[in-house]
Amino acid sequence: MFSSKILLPLAPAALLLSGCGAHAPEKKPAHQGPAVPVSLHQVQPAMVAQVYEATGTVRARSTSVLSARIMGYIRAVNAQAGDSVRPGQTIAVIDAREIDEAVAQANAAVLEARAAVPEADNAIAAAKAQLDLASSTLKRMKPLYDQKSITSQEFDEVQARHRMAQANHRMAQAKREQLSARIAQAESGLAQASVNKAYTEVKAPFAGIVTERKAEPGMLATPGMPILVIEQAGAYRLEAAVEESRIASVKPGSKVQVRLDALGRDMEARVSEIVPALDPVSRTFTARIDLPASPLIRSGLFGRALFPAGEKQALAVPASAIRLQGQVQSVFVAGNGTARTRLVKTGATLATGVEILSGLTAGERVVANPPSTLTDGSKIEVRQ
Repeated sequence: MFSSKILLPLAPAALLLSGCGAHAPEKKPAHQGPAVPVSLHQVQPAMVAQVYEATGTVRARSTSVLSARIMGYIRAVNAQAGDSVRPGQTIAVIDAREIDEAVAQANAAVLEARAAVPEADNAIAAAKAQLDLASSTLKRMKPLYDQKSITSQEFDEVQARHRMAQANHRMAQAKREQLSARIAQAESGLAQASVNKAYTEVKAPFAGIVTERKAEPGMLATPGMPILVIEQAGAYRLEAAVEESRIASVKPGSKVQVRLDALGRDMEARVSEIVPALDPVSRTFTARIDLPASPLIRSGLFGRALFPAGEKQALAVPASAIRLQGQVQSVFVAGNGTARTRLVKTGATLATGVEILSGLTAGERVVANPPSTLTDGSKIEVRQ
């Protein structure tokens, strides 16, 4: 009785175990499908150009803050931030009526002074005629006086009239000179009033883009008050912070490749200026790099300056060989007729492909352009 109680519960378990052993499934080998045709690239070391990368910000070469030069209420501001302006375009108007009155008064003063010119010239002509007559009389009376034909009293009167005629002529000339000075002063006042009137219109000094609007119609403008800020169109440069160790190799005129991430392209440029002072905190100096004209470039863009820095030996694979899944980069490495996934770390983009920093060794073969059907462990067929 005791043994039968023990054996009865164990019998089903024994039957179950014997059944499992009899029907254990066989492991199927992976990737039993046809081989995937691929082309391979053999990884070989090669000398590649090195670059030094310095980051910076795009800034306008010429920036102008347009300010009021007279006092008056702003009548109109004809531009918004982002608008393009032409040279000489009126972009703000200041209402200053007292300047118009000053122009009118200055113009009237000029006309009045010029109107007195004929009278002054006639006075000079009359005085000159009297002087000529007095000179002729004196010339005739002098021999008579020497011959005692006239008295001393008569000759003294002739001399006095000559001296008076000379004085009148000089006085007439002096009044004419005073009148000329008065005309010049009136014209100067008119010119100054006209200049002040021109200041009522704020004009763009060059073709550019408005980057900031600092005033609105109705505001009282005072001399020096900023109204608009504009940047010269097509004149931009990258100001890059370069390590002090590069100060001997980076000089004005040096060629450099500039990469603007926002535009997604590179461009050839040259260093135009080196700021001699170094930043004592970052230990860098500023290299100013002139950029080619482009309507897409704006101040404030982030940029990279890629300076040549010699050569080094590196491994490279075609860009098409690299698979990107999120932040993970990998390639298919061929071996024994099978493609295996290999994680890699890439570096710079080279003329021969993409630099491989780790994950591959020289002599290995990678799938140059893996098809979408290729997976880890797939059989491959090499095609030429």
